[in-house]
Amino acid sequence: MAAGAASGGSATTDTYASARNILLLPSWVVLGIFVLAPVLMMLIYSFLTKEFRGGVIWEFSLAAYDQFFFDRGLFGDDPAKIEWTYITIFWRSIWQAGAATILSLAIGFPTAYFIATRDEAVRPIWVFLITIPYWVNLLIRTVSMKFLLRDEGPMNDFLMNIGLIDSPIHIINTNFAVQLGLFYSYLPFMVLPIYAAVERYNFSMSEAAADLYATKWVTLRRIVLPAIKPGVIAGCILVFVPSLGSFLAPDLLGGAKNFMIGSLIEEQFKGNAGNWPFGAAASMILLSMVLIILMITARQQAKAEKAEG
Repeated sequence: MAAGAASGGSATTDTYASARNILLLPSWVVLGIFVLAPVLMMLIYSFLTKEFRGGVIWEFSLAAYDQFFFDRGLFGDDPAKIEWTYITIFWRSIWQAGAATILSLAIGFPTAYFIATRDEAVRPIWVFLITIPYWVNLLIRTVSMKFLLRDEGPMNDFLMNIGLIDSPIHIINTNFAVQLGLFYSYLPFMVLPIYAAVERYNFSMSEAAADLYATKWVTLRRIVLPAIKPGVIAGCILVFVPSLGSFLAPDLLGGAKNFMIGSLIEEQFKGNAGNWPFGAAASMILLSMVLIILMITARQQAKAEKAEG
């Protein structure tokens, strides 16, 4: 090591350099089987032909993608028109996921900040309280929320008993119900990354800003937020991506009028009436959008870090 340092090389050595590939082999096998193989299968299925009774025919075609974007009439021989039905569902999924992300950020940021600024002895208790509801299956929690929000549910009964409302508020099968479902399902994914970032934040910088007569808002905007930005970005991604493909909340809380892309994909693989190639094509379109968003986010973050450096 001393000789390496004297000659200008690194003073550290990689003990496992020769065995790196062998050590990584189990990880690559797991990723290949459980991540890459299913995605590749969906990609192949998206280019196949639908079998009348369900399943696929091994004849390659672009019909599934054509069906997503174009309407050619009942028999497929009309002039192509844009298929706004699926595009509308896709757009609804984007803004529902975006709204859920904004709502989770609005609630999750102050929650994470509060937890990170408590005494070290009680922080694990607060984190435990945030995560304990998520020990229960997502389906059970979503059904419980449907029971809570229904017209004859506990929430409406409580509001009527205290005289705040005269008749039940209809929430189930609305966009608002879907928002509540997505928010409730993925809120910890926003809280925990921000909490980890705030916990590592050096609060002496806030004290220095206060000594220089900076207001609390200026300190938050100019000092705190840039320092914990990676945690905020990670939280937004962890909420937006699963919300975009969610199907439990739209199905159970939103009804048919609030269909999202996850529900559309799910329907294509159920029963003999499903359209596997179309479901696979919709899945690949969704995956492509998510990858584009992640690439843009990573590129912008890299540019920001380069400018700061």
